[in-house]
Amino acid sequence: MSGCDSDARDLIRLTFDKLSTDTVSESVVCPSCGAVSMFIGTTRNSFEGKKVVQLEYEAYIPMAEAQLKTIFREIRKRWPSVKHICVHHRLGIVPVTEASVIIGISSTHRSESLEAVRYCIDTLKATVPIWKKVSEFSCIPSPSANLKA
Repeated sequence: MSGCDSDARDLIRLTFDKLSTDTVSESVVCPSCGAVSMFIGTTRNSFEGKKVVQLEYEAYIPMAEAQLKTIFREIRKRWPSVKHICVHHRLGIVPVTEASVIIGISSTHRSESLEAVRYCIDTLKATVPIWKKVSEFSCIPSPSANLKA
């Protein structure tokens, strides 16, 4: 746990490494806050009726970081009781069930941090230059499958 009753922290990490919910949670914990709300976005195994094997993310990192800072400023305007904000987003290949994005926000009371987390993920998906490529499993019959014995 960090001593955080001083300045608010805005933390951003765009990484090719596996994400940790503990790391995000611990980075926003604060003795004066009664709530830590989190969102964990994971790779699911289907998309539009097709089997998904993995997702692959790429980003324009300087612009993504700048846009995230803009989102953080807006969160602080809308929910002044928010203390710390942390967004970790994975880049590269993310297999099914692994986290693509983890958001943690602390605030004095739960309603503010819950609303801020929802706003953060919705706005991130709509405005931050991070692109997702879906790798689907396709079952292509081999030429020998058409041969009769």
